[in-house]
Amino acid sequence: MALLEVRDLSVTYSPRDSSPVRAVDGVSFDVADGEFVGLLGESGSGKSTLGNAILALLDKPAAVSGGSVVFDGTTVTSASEEELRPLRWAKISTVFQSSMNSLNPVITVGAQFADTFAAHGREGDARHLLELVSLDADVLQRYPHELSGGMKQRVALALALALEPRFVLLDEPTTGLDVVVQRNILDRLRELQKELGFAVLFISHDLGTVMEMADRVMVMYAGELVEDQPAAAMMRAQLHPYTQGLLGSYADPRASQISVDFIPGRPPNLAERQPGCRFTPRCPVAVDACSTTHPDLLPAGAGTARCLLVEGGQPVDAHRARTFVVERTNNEQIEPVLTVRNAVKTYKANRAVDDVSFDLKPGRVTALVGQSGSGKTTIARLVTGVERPTEGTISFQGSTEVGKLRGRKLRAYRRHTQLVFQDPFAALNPTRTVAYALSRPLRNHLKLSTADARDRAAELLETVGLSPAAQFLDKLPHQLSGGQRQRVVIARALAPEPKILVADEPISMLDVSIRAEILALLDQLVKDRGIAMLYITHDLLSARLLADDVLVLNQGKVVESGPTLNVIQHAQDPYTQLLLDSIPTPGQTVLTDVSSLPSDSLASPNSSVVRGS
Repeated sequence: MALLEVRDLSVTYSPRDSSPVRAVDGVSFDVADGEFVGLLGESGSGKSTLGNAILALLDKPAAVSGGSVVFDGTTVTSASEEELRPLRWAKISTVFQSSMNSLNPVITVGAQFADTFAAHGREGDARHLLELVSLDADVLQRYPHELSGGMKQRVALALALALEPRFVLLDEPTTGLDVVVQRNILDRLRELQKELGFAVLFISHDLGTVMEMADRVMVMYAGELVEDQPAAAMMRAQLHPYTQGLLGSYADPRASQISVDFIPGRPPNLAERQPGCRFTPRCPVAVDACSTTHPDLLPAGAGTARCLLVEGGQPVDAHRARTFVVERTNNEQIEPVLTVRNAVKTYKANRAVDDVSFDLKPGRVTALVGQSGSGKTTIARLVTGVERPTEGTISFQGSTEVGKLRGRKLRAYRRHTQLVFQDPFAALNPTRTVAYALSRPLRNHLKLSTADARDRAAELLETVGLSPAAQFLDKLPHQLSGGQRQRVVIARALAPEPKILVADEPISMLDVSIRAEILALLDQLVKDRGIAMLYITHDLLSARLLADDVLVLNQGKVVESGPTLNVIQHAQDPYTQLLLDSIPTPGQTVLTDVSSLPSDSLASPNSSVVRGS
């Protein structure tokens, strides 16, 4: 008998002011003792709702509207709180996405372990638990705010394992962490899982990590499971067109030529009736029957798939013929629009930026790559004039020294240096419309009238692919998807007609299925408008796709720099090699040079966005 049995589970949101939404619709699967299962899907696909239903942690207006969840003989969906209390943490535990929110900020880490043991009448060794996740015992005396993000997530994992549970649900446990910290945590998690034998359901949209770690992978779309296969089999052949699109968005940045894909469109509105396959509007191989016949999840290949076109276990070919991102010519004669020379930024005794030099040229992208705390964002603040260098110079168009600008001159400079923020959800005022967000820089910097600013705002929306613009101008941010919000943020940055764009982790908060879409937009803007871009990231794949040149930062210093392909394929510095080795490599070993491998070992055979050497 399976440890966890989910049968025909449905979860419905029933808001007072709108139609009910079936966020999870008839989902069935098992998890065996000691099995590591991954669950992939876009934001809004129902992954976290499914996880909360398994843990019986749904909040109103969400409720289980059908089916059952049985854990080790106990029917979780019908159990009372008194019946669930002995299960939680002792047999079923979880690690949430935001470690800071899952830790009590007003008591020490040690006190939180003590509370966990006392609540279940157990004794435990908190020091040993911290050792399991590679933390020193002195962490027990510290408060959560005194720990880094990676340390807090390790504490959350240790707490989840404190009572030796049989099943651990991980809901995006490393989102927001840099690639090296993520690698360390996930490697340790896999070791602990093998050592202690607990089962795992790992919910994520980071498909590279899931494919590398999981024994079996399930894919969720619009509230339904659309595919369930062993990870190795899924790497070889994705059965559902949606899965092909997801895996097509992943590639190894070290390849001499890489292909990535994105899935156009958005998931359906689940408040409306969906008579056919829910993926049909976005599917490149849909036939007429897909619009009227709802497919069942049936055996196919090495697992199951929900697609009318899958016959005899053979995957359909959902190839998309799209190409973007080409190598830009490096013309040494082009004068830089911004020159940074020997920049130093010191906070008390700490050198956050240490002797950094680079140029930003029109029509080219320079990437700053490094871990959290390496100095990337501090350099962005220096470039935009938010901070002044302690030493060194930052020169705009050869004559203006940015560090000496004040008042109106600084404001005039900022018109030409615009930011694209990391979090599109926090970057827009939730109480103001899209038209208002775009009109402010148009009025402030270009002195346009209200009517002219609205017309120009519509043109900007068309430029970033939000068409027809009239549908978006009067919307509030909460009415837009994450990708649409980030397009609005990019449009706002373009509004004052800048010469420099500083993009600070602009895709890290977005689903993998639309990251390539935003990168394509940024690349097109650089080419069409001749903008110089400083692209800040810890994602070497996106740097490989977008950037012409790369600077690798470690503790404020540039440890390696040069043309992107050269730096990534022939990394010399141990720190650059560490960043590359931390990238998930599902289905293959870590390689320094993969140019000799066949293309289908690097990405989905159905991927289509190509950047050559």
